[in-house]
Amino acid sequence: MKAVIYKKYGGPEVLECVETEKPVPGSKEVLVKVEASSVSAGVTWMRKGKYQGSLLFTAMLRLMYGVIKPRQQVLGVEFAGTVEQAGAKVKLFKPGDKVYGTTTGLKTGSYAQYIVIPENRRQGVIAVKPPQLSMTEAAALPVGGMTAIHLLTKAELGTGQKILIYGASGSVGTSAVQVAKYACAKVTAVCSTANVALLSEIGADHIIDYARQDMMQLKDRFDIVFDAVGKLPASTARQLLKKGGRYCTVRSITEEKTAYLRSLHQMIEQGEFHPVVDRVYPMDKIVEAHQYVDRGHKKGNVIITHWPV
Repeated sequence: MKAVIYKKYGGPEVLECVETEKPVPGSKEVLVKVEASSVSAGVTWMRKGKYQGSLLFTAMLRLMYGVIKPRQQVLGVEFAGTVEQAGAKVKLFKPGDKVYGTTTGLKTGSYAQYIVIPENRRQGVIAVKPPQLSMTEAAALPVGGMTAIHLLTKAELGTGQKILIYGASGSVGTSAVQVAKYACAKVTAVCSTANVALLSEIGADHIIDYARQDMMQLKDRFDIVFDAVGKLPASTARQLLKKGGRYCTVRSITEEKTAYLRSLHQMIEQGEFHPVVDRVYPMDKIVEAHQYVDRGHKKGNVIITHWPV
């Protein structure tokens, strides 16, 4: 089978397509034919071996994935595809099921024609794809959606609260806007001029175009300030908070839980959540996809569709 690997840290040019052995599932695993995956910010950090602006997170990244060079050569965290084979002890999935999830905690990523996923594990998730979503949309769902739910739950988001979401047009940001609206919060989204229409479309109550308006001049103060891109200093965020308000940021350790996926499924079924997809690239254009994401202007998610088998 084909896979995209990287043998050293660096720019998009370190990615290369190779032929490798097709994996065989164990008794408690499923073999998934991957049809789509993503180029998330987390994947670009793994490729670079660097978390921009934080020596601490860079050190943690290197300890997890390889100090000098990557231990796990196949990149990719999110996936959507079809179960081709299920182990004898697998109970929840069967061949033909359309599934999606993450490869977190596994020895290989999703930039491959086939991956083996344990039915149950402490890290990472797998679930049957919501029928309302295409494979492309499903591959855009888990990381941004679960991150938003985890951090907003931790911040005790509630009905009627005012929340400011900084960097609202990215994968986590667009998810956070929709999760917050579902919780009946009042959402103020901060973004660039190019993304104002998008954030209006997904339900933001107020939109701050940072090129035209200084958010620090706002009279409103917020119950929650959510930094969805990891670039807002905590000292700045606290100036925008009400007394007793909470600041949360993607520069935090998060968890992946099947319960979070169930919450997302409920929102999707009710028409209250839809993954935002900016661009779709075929796998043979993986370098171009990473170059685009590295420029820092993506809207929602960038998706990779896989090679035909």
